Amino acid sequence: MKINEYYRDTANLNLNGSIAALVPTTMIVIGNIFFLKHKEIMILAIPFLLYSLICFQLYLFRMRQSIKIGKNLIETNVAQQSIFKTQHLLVLFRNSSSSSVLLYFPNGHFAGEIKRYRGRGLKWIFSAKTFALYNSDHHVLCYFKVKGKRLIRIEVYHQNRSFLGSLEKKTLGFRKSKKDLMDSTGRYVGAIEGSSIFMDEQILDDGYVQVGRLRRGWMPVEWSSMFPEPNTPVLSFKDNLSEEDKLLRMSFLINEYYIER
Repeated sequence: MKINEYYRDTANLNLNGSIAALVPTTMIVIGNIFFLKHKEIMILAIPFLLYSLICFQLYLFRMRQSIKIGKNLIETNVAQQSIFKTQHLLVLFRNSSSSSVLLYFPNGHFAGEIKRYRGRGLKWIFSAKTFALYNSDHHVLCYFKVKGKRLIRIEVYHQNRSFLGSLEKKTLGFRKSKKDLMDSTGRYVGAIEGSSIFMDEQILDDGYVQVGRLRRGWMPVEWSSMFPEPNTPVLSFKDNLSEEDKLLRMSFLINEYYIER
């Protein structure tokens, strides 16, 4: 899914909302004309009608964005990219019946996504909640298995099911928590620190040096032709991280989008 397709799907969701809001509006109007016949009843249709009009305007706005971005995409380089070779990824959350975290390269092309993994057999029905990271070809790169409630543990497994490590989150108080990264042997290798008010998550190594960051509101202006929303979150990693290191540290996206928000 290219970025213009994301905005087109968002536009269609708004259109669906607009059409759905017309159903109670029509029922109220028709019911009042043929049965109730009270002018005051028509007031009840106003909120639904206003909501329908707002959703339709949002639909038109998103469709214009999608068309404009589609034209810009034609002019970009479509060379094959790797989610591990790029330094920056833009993160979008698609909130639907099957929500997913969508990852994009700065040129607007699809990099991958994180979504709920549903395996086969009874063991997956009764097992811990599991998510998977897919690349642009929809191949699984790793699995994230969420365990616990007060002490949340997000275990990270490579695509071959080998254990890479975990993110351990311990609640300390109201809106306060400690998030530590452990490798496959249980050794501390870093932490996640950020604000509970706005999105600015820092990924630190065991020496308290920043090796990655997820920020909202710091998107470079030159990317705006593909990402018209200036508050689109940007995920950045240092170049010296290995694939396994990045996969382990990307576990905080599960906490950020599926647990905290």
